[in-house]
Amino acid sequence: MSIKIAALLVAALMTIGVASASESEGLEQANIRLDDVASMQRGARLFFNYCSGCHSLQYLRYSRIAEDLQLDPKDVEKNFMFVGGKIGEPAINHMPAADATKWFGKAPPDLSLEARSKGSDWIYNYLKSFYVDPTRPLGWNNTVFPNASMPNALWELQGLQVAVMKPASEGHDAVVEKLDLKTPGRQNAEEFDRTARDITAFLQYAGEPAALKRESMGVWVLLYLALFTLLAYLLKHEFWKDVH
Repeated sequence: MSIKIAALLVAALMTIGVASASESEGLEQANIRLDDVASMQRGARLFFNYCSGCHSLQYLRYSRIAEDLQLDPKDVEKNFMFVGGKIGEPAINHMPAADATKWFGKAPPDLSLEARSKGSDWIYNYLKSFYVDPTRPLGWNNTVFPNASMPNALWELQGLQVAVMKPASEGHDAVVEKLDLKTPGRQNAEEFDRTARDITAFLQYAGEPAALKRESMGVWVLLYLALFTLLAYLLKHEFWKDVH
């Protein structure tokens, strides 16, 4: 029975690995590191300046952000909490849902679990893949999430991209072949890559804030287990040395 259970667990882990690989297939890797606190600090600043006007982080409190990202609570209140409130409150967006639905066709989603749902590679590529599309209600489209109702909030930094279309063929519609930068933004390509990576890192953290402490504690747990194994071996050797 135990062998069957072990086999099922291995099969489940392999399935998860295949699913994760398929979700990231064709996407540029974000290479997020949760030990890069500076990146997450920059990502938090970018999120609250460019994204929090529409999106909330309802499962994350401002005080937790300050603690985990090593920020002064007063700086968090000043730079992140634009509509007031208390430091212990969740990072809730105050845009009325009815107005948001009227403006965008759908109320912008809460992003607390976006990284856990879509993955960091998906978010990173999504932020980089907006292009001008006059046929869309808001004038924007996205190659990672076609016909998204979200405008490109970062266009001033990235610039304006246009789609180079692959002509339609028999049985196939025209598709976006690549994106060309038509109008440069305030950042060059390398700088904007870092911007997208920093926002992605912050959202990765927001999806599981405990991961920061869990990963730092994991090293000490492994060291403890290694020491315990050594002591157990020495103890066993001492007890059994006279047994032949």
